[in-house]
Amino acid sequence: MCGIVGYIGHREAYPIIIKGLKRLEYRGYDSAGIALYDGADIKLSKTKGKVDDLEKRIASEISTTGSLGIGHTRWATHGIPNDINSHPHYSNSGDLVIIHNGIIENYEALKKELIQRGYSFKSDTDTEVLINLIEDIKKNENIKLGKAVQIALNQVIGAYAIAVFDKNKPNEIVVAKLGSPLAIGVGEDEFFIASDASPFIEYTKNAIYLEDEEIAVIRRHKDIKIRKIQDDSLVNPYVQELQMNLEEIEKGGYDHFMLKEIYEQPHAIKDTYRGRLLANKGIIKMAGIDDNIEKFQNASRIIVVACGTSWHAGLVAEYIFEDLARIPVEVEYASEFRYRNPVIHENDVVIAISQSGETADTLAAIKLAKSKGAFVFGVCNVVGSTIARETHAGAYTHAGPEIGVASTKAFTTQITVLTLIALKLAKAKGTISNEDYRLHLNELALIPEKVLEALKHDEHIKHIASIYKDAKNCLYLGRGFNFPVALEGALKLKEISYIHAEGYPAAEMKHGPIALIDENMPIIVIAPKKGHYEKVVSNIEEIKARQGKIIAVVTKGDTSVTNLADHTIEVPETLESLSPLVTTIPLQLLSYHIAVMLEKNVDQPRNLAKSVTVE
Repeated sequence: MCGIVGYIGHREAYPIIIKGLKRLEYRGYDSAGIALYDGADIKLSKTKGKVDDLEKRIASEISTTGSLGIGHTRWATHGIPNDINSHPHYSNSGDLVIIHNGIIENYEALKKELIQRGYSFKSDTDTEVLINLIEDIKKNENIKLGKAVQIALNQVIGAYAIAVFDKNKPNEIVVAKLGSPLAIGVGEDEFFIASDASPFIEYTKNAIYLEDEEIAVIRRHKDIKIRKIQDDSLVNPYVQELQMNLEEIEKGGYDHFMLKEIYEQPHAIKDTYRGRLLANKGIIKMAGIDDNIEKFQNASRIIVVACGTSWHAGLVAEYIFEDLARIPVEVEYASEFRYRNPVIHENDVVIAISQSGETADTLAAIKLAKSKGAFVFGVCNVVGSTIARETHAGAYTHAGPEIGVASTKAFTTQITVLTLIALKLAKAKGTISNEDYRLHLNELALIPEKVLEALKHDEHIKHIASIYKDAKNCLYLGRGFNFPVALEGALKLKEISYIHAEGYPAAEMKHGPIALIDENMPIIVIAPKKGHYEKVVSNIEEIKARQGKIIAVVTKGDTSVTNLADHTIEVPETLESLSPLVTTIPLQLLSYHIAVMLEKNVDQPRNLAKSVTVE
């Protein structure tokens, strides 16, 4: 989950790398480091803390001249966050330097062998083992760096995206990938290396995304040579034109990326269904579904695999698919699915959901499902991501870059795509009437303006946040389509404010959680006037009888719940199946404001990273 950046070309490397690290800090931010080659030697500086801390250290520690360099922002796996364990890492000779995103699982065995050969280690990291393994092979076999890296990677078990250079050959950087993302920006007589395209978007629109088990030797003023790590065969690189704009990865006047992304949701949802949803014609156009409609129609079941917020979107999809298309759905944590020997049939459809398209557990679940003969459909946000390439077909959410670690617009755009799929499938199967189908299409087209209306209650939600910001525990309750929204609301609060929160089906409250309710316990109830409204009112009565503090998300104009609750937040009325798209908005804002009032780092909450590319 670390972020890596590199540059080789005619510009000064330092400004490019330090800016790139700031853009990748959502991937990890417990330490950071940089190595630059100034024409004579490697200048290295690294520190525990954020990229801002690294900048301060560099100012007093090293020269920043040089047109070759690599940088790293870390989410710790092996070795606690400290200065020594920070990347980059030297080899014992000091000639080679490396940055690494991923995990080398057999590093302990390799380390023992290297110690026996006279190598010593300063850090607790698996990465320092890898760079010394590369050096050992290069020295003993008297071969070039690229070949040494290739041989070393054939000996390691795990995942990696690496960049390595040798101070004795300062005109090249060697990069390789397995399981962790790596993009190469191709400019005029210059090359950029990064975990995603955001660090180099203002310099070039051309990028190569390495595939798994590929190694590239990037030489100044020359073409890139890409080979397969296993068999050394040459690969013809595919240069892709980037669609991302620089403005999309800047805050645009908002205090935090998270708030910006919450407010981007009306636009993001519209972009997600733009060109797909033709409500006035009663048409949904999705090439990935149109080309594989029989796979979906003949599926005995749909299995959704995902993690975190994407898993919650999958739970919403379970309700939507079963209600509209009448296909049984199972929603699986990808991290559990891959390890429990699941029963998968050839007529199963597996939908893999991931914002980044790089989630390691979800990728492993995809490979398992494919090996069993299932048809795998991907839903992700990042064009060119590994999941987009590994699945048989798929659909992008078109949410635009999501920099805040706590997902917001990813959730609503994922639900939008999944709703389009369910409606298209229901129409094809004949499980929805023409009238109901048209109603759903028209209502979905109106969702962006209804989300915009929900956002207008921001100041009211901020006031409620000020009352409950010091709570130690919270319960989130919902029923039917809004039970997953309760789970997602609780997750948001936990992620960014560090307040303990749990989500439950409202009816399950009396099977345990009701014991927690007292006058100090805030209970957030999602209670739109659709579906099981009367049942939710009864649940609220039970909370009221035990002096719980009730914050209710209600349909505009509601009176029954409003008369019972301590606070209400109104959302526009819509169909029950679409209600999660509007009911989640107040919960995102509530979590955001509580976290800000508690002076937490909203965009970079502790211990978390945006893209979980390690197990």
